[in-house]
Amino acid sequence: MDLSATGDPVVTQADPQVHVGLDLQQGTIVLSQGGTDYEPHHALVEFASPEGQPWTAQEARFSAKGPDGASVALTVDLLNDAYDGPRAGVPEVIWKVVALAATSAGDVGITYEPPTA
Repeated sequence: MDLSATGDPVVTQADPQVHVGLDLQQGTIVLSQGGTDYEPHHALVEFASPEGQPWTAQEARFSAKGPDGASVALTVDLLNDAYDGPRAGVPEVIWKVVALAATSAGDVGITYEPPTA
């Protein structure tokens, strides 16, 4: 590998965002849009904590297959139009996906040690 690196990484806390991806078992969730059903196989949930505020789920993006087998992306905005609380009318199953993502992001207890040189 022809690469060198120096420095000490620093994480800023001004507007931190976390994206958590989940692989979903196909057939466990059905999303319907415009009369068409889609079976998602992956979800990506975006969380943010702007300026030290509590963490909030902002958006969920789903990768899915339609009835014709074509891949589609579906996005669900999770914040209301004023950006100060959850959007009304979001189906409960999507909030369950958000809860799973939040759990896997912070409560799983992942530990990591970099490899020794």
